[in-house]
Order: sequence, then structure tokens, then C-alpha cells
Amino acid sequence: MDIIKASELTYEYIRRNEEGDVDSINQAIKGIDFDIAKGDFVAILGHNGSGKSTLAKAINAILAPTSGSLWVKGYDTKDLDKLWDIRQAAGMVFQNPDNQIIATVVEEDVGFGPENIGIPTKEIWERVEESLRAVGMLEYRKHSPNKLSGGQKQRVAIAGIMAMKPECIVLDEPTAMLDPNGRKDVIHTITELNKRENVTILLITHYMDEVIGADKVIVMDQGQIVMEGTPREVFSKVEELKKYRLDVPQVTELAYELKKSGIPIPDGILTVDELVDELSRL
Repeated sequence: MDIIKASELTYEYIRRNEEGDVDSINQAIKGIDFDIAKGDFVAILGHNGSGKSTLAKAINAILAPTSGSLWVKGYDTKDLDKLWDIRQAAGMVFQNPDNQIIATVVEEDVGFGPENIGIPTKEIWERVEESLRAVGMLEYRKHSPNKLSGGQKQRVAIAGIMAMKPECIVLDEPTAMLDPNGRKDVIHTITELNKRENVTILLITHYMDEVIGADKVIVMDQGQIVMEGTPREVFSKVEELKKYRLDVPQVTELAYELKKSGIPIPDGILTVDELVDELSRL
């Protein structure tokens, strides 16, 4: 079953002058079709300005389609009466965790969302504990979020979304402001949530190594979907990715250069272990 489905989805940013007349139209998303099945881990890649963040906001019904349709759990994102249902089905984690953390104690912050939607107090605390345990932050429940590292704050932000019990979490470049350890923590956390809790993950990123464990990769360029497939299928096309100003994981690049120099290595090597195995066979 598809939890997210787009049909000819288009979104335009319209700039108006002081008189209210249209000054310029920027088509950020141009008539795209895609679907995401429940329980999938899907990564969306693209250079700056490719439309991927606009797409994240459209899925969370922050932006309504200019034309075409986008459904989240069967709800049309243009239906204003269904905004809460859509946002409960697809929670959103932003780039900067400081923009999502509002309380002075971690457990209160995680409980804020469920409290807002009228969950009984006893269940709120159960959800808080469950969510903090799921992201590995239970021991920090009484801490101040301000004293946490960037990676820990982002995990608290994810726990806050988890406590709302969404079926899907959309993460818009959640590791962009983190150091390598923080990035690793967050990717490990969302991978575990996907595997253990069957939460659908939609990860928007420009870090190639973060998408190796995804079920599907979608590549966007200038508002359109230009590539789609498994990580191995997408990263096999090194030259095509470079055309869209994207890199590949370092080990994939190394394997590609070795193959170009005449060493018989298959396309789409994704991990160091795979490369070592292939070289050992030779």
C-alpha cells in the first residue's frame, strides 16, 4: 500500500510586486509522479535548488500543490479539513533541531506534540518513554536540550515526532548542521526506526553515504525526477550523477576509477567490504 503518492505534482513560487501583479513565477516542482510504499526507506537526492525541500513541505501540507495531486495516507494535501490527519500521518524533522525544540526539559519537549492533540496524560508519558528509548535518548530525559550536542538534539526532535505515532517521517536534510558523529547517530536512529518499528522514512539529503541503506533513491534536478532506483542502480551511473552535479560515495568513486583503469570490478560498489571482496577475488 502506498503511503505517499504524487500525480503530475507541480508547485510554483509566485512573486508579486507592490501593486499585487505577478512579477515572476519559479516552478520548483514540475509535474512529477512517484509513490512511496508503507514501510519503505526512500532517499531523495538533489543539488541545491532541485526542488527537494519544496517537496518535503508539500508532503507535510505546508505547501499546497499549484496543480496535480499529492496524497498522504489517502488524504489529498489540498484538502484543508485534513491538515491534522496529514501531519499526524507524516511527521516532519527539519534541518535545524533548535527550530523544533521548545521545552526546557527533554521529556517535556517530546511530550508536547501528543499533549497538543489531546492524548491522555498517562499515555503521553508512555509515548515519551517509548520514543526516547527508540532513539537512544532515554537516559537524557531529565536533561536540558540546550546542553545536548547537535546530534543528540536532532534525536530528541525525532523522538518528538515519534511520540505523535506517525506512519511516515519526512527528514529534510536532518544532518546538514551536524558533525560526522552526529550524522552517524541520526542515520543509525532513522534506519533502526525503519527496520524495528516499520516507520516509513523519507530522507532528503545531499550526503551520498547516507542513502546506501535506503530501499529506493530518487534523484531530483530542476524540479523533476531524473533518476530512480535502488542505491546500487543509481550509484552505478557515476557519469550521469556528475551531470546533475552530484557525487557518489567515496568507495563507489574509487571502484569506478579502478574499473576505468582496466580492473574488472562490477558497477555500483557501495561499501568498503564489497570492494575488498571484489579485489580479493582478483
